[in-house]
Amino acid sequence: MELDAKSLEVDKYETYEDYLDSQISGKDMYYLQDQSLARQLVELGYRGTGETFKREEFERRKKEIEQIRRDALSKNIQVLASSGIETKNFPLLHALAEREKKVRDGKLATIVFIRDKNANGQEISGYIDYGDRLEMDDFKMYFEHKKRLLPRSSDLSFYNWSTQLSTSNPSKYFQVIADSDIGLLFKSKRDRKIVCVDPNSECGDNSSRTELKTTEYAQVVIYDHVTRRKS
Repeated sequence: MELDAKSLEVDKYETYEDYLDSQISGKDMYYLQDQSLARQLVELGYRGTGETFKREEFERRKKEIEQIRRDALSKNIQVLASSGIETKNFPLLHALAEREKKVRDGKLATIVFIRDKNANGQEISGYIDYGDRLEMDDFKMYFEHKKRLLPRSSDLSFYNWSTQLSTSNPSKYFQVIADSDIGLLFKSKRDRKIVCVDPNSECGDNSSRTELKTTEYAQVVIYDHVTRRKS
């Protein structure tokens, strides 16, 4: 829905009376000495310049403008999956909730390493691109404990210690680089910086490593990369 010049003119006034008053000149009031009469003459088209809207048309256009504003606002409202959910007693979920907005806004790229057992009792581990998963999964299910976050074979890296199944895949925000000396590396697709997950090496520019103390999983490590978009 687009606003024409007439609707933009209507938007200047809070009420229909204000709109009519804007078209009453001082000369009109001098001769008429009655504001109500002057307004009626403007509404009937005997005063003012150009076409004058009737009250119904004025109100209709005001409602259209308000709807456009509401639609624009709703597009800018970001609903977080963690919103309103208490997570402080669950270290991983709490850490993800704290990062969710920045990750969704593209200010932060986060990789989550998880090692634990799957539903079959097999030990699995893997690196998850949090931003990619946020877009694919309904994370409210995780925050509400209706699902358990675990690595999948479609994540950045996955290993099943029982079956020895090993996979690696690029995600929306990272490329996977296998380095024989350092081990697994991830390259940010936003700024092309390298994130090193080797605990004995530096993480890389604008990156940090945080190992969580948690009873939820056997091991959880979070790698945060503050993104710098390419110019």
